[in-house]
Amino acid sequence: MQTDPSGLSPSIPGSHRHHVGGPGLADIAPTDGTTRDDSAIRGGAAGSIAQVLELDADVMAEHLQAVIAWMPVHGAPARIVDLGAGTGAGTFALLRAFPAATVTAVDSSAEHLELLRDRARREGLEHRVRTLEVDLDAPDWPDLGRPDLVWASASMHHLADPVRAIRTVREALEPKGLFVVLELSGMPRFLPPDAPESRPGLEERSHAALAPATTAHMPHRGADWAPKLTAAGLDVAAHLPLDVTIESARSDAIGPYALAVFTGLRRASAGLLPAEDVEALDELLDTAGPHSILDRSDLTLRTTRRVWAARKPARVDGPGGYAPFSAAAEAANCERALGNRRHGLGADVRG
Repeated sequence: MQTDPSGLSPSIPGSHRHHVGGPGLADIAPTDGTTRDDSAIRGGAAGSIAQVLELDADVMAEHLQAVIAWMPVHGAPARIVDLGAGTGAGTFALLRAFPAATVTAVDSSAEHLELLRDRARREGLEHRVRTLEVDLDAPDWPDLGRPDLVWASASMHHLADPVRAIRTVREALEPKGLFVVLELSGMPRFLPPDAPESRPGLEERSHAALAPATTAHMPHRGADWAPKLTAAGLDVAAHLPLDVTIESARSDAIGPYALAVFTGLRRASAGLLPAEDVEALDELLDTAGPHSILDRSDLTLRTTRRVWAARKPARVDGPGGYAPFSAAAEAANCERALGNRRHGLGADVRG
């Protein structure tokens, strides 16, 4: 799923970060009244975000496959656009799911797109992948072609004017094309409420301290995207709430993922927490110390993500017109798409 999924990336002045995936390092606004573009952060930001994206892709791989199987597509898409592709978690999952498709991966980060191209070359998929470096807040985008499917995972909440971007997607979509928006409700959690022993509740206090600045910086994170999709001229066909709980025993990536997220929390919350909390964070981040977060057996990834699938309203007149889908027909199509592939996921299917 590809914004930096931890929710904690520094912002780069004058631009928004557009990636795929889950919550991440890109989701933390400056909290000290300054922009976070000092050389130390700037030098390590791309690598840190890329690491978090890869960890999120590893941990969430099964859920990503389930969401792709859930999509109420009318036939296998041949032309796909991945908006905010990051290092390519969504791009490569979509390529695997639709072997005849090509994907245009769009992102604002040249570094991440280069990593995506490198992976495509290693996997022999370069002939099926095109990359575009684009600021999605720009009024004019390069030609995206006529995609059958546009996929935006954890990228839309970074935009200053998402409705304008959705209108651009609407104009590009094939008449029966689908726009899938996967968004996060907040940053992931890892520790139990009574942890760590020295400062119970540390994780929630850290997130609470950052919340006002994060909300001001990204007012669309956690929003209901149905009204925005409708305002841009699309009809919402289906909605999927996804509550994820993954214990560390199920994935070796949970510990490194937690370490990366808490590293971002520590940096972003500097000056906002009492000294005792800062000390407890430092103990968790000391991988050689006795309280290292990597040595905890009680880590559990907890995150909530929601998915909306939308398409153009039916047209029955003029060039390119096509028969409308009734509510019953659309619901039946979604049900066929889901079939036995629900993977335990619940869905709200609409006409």
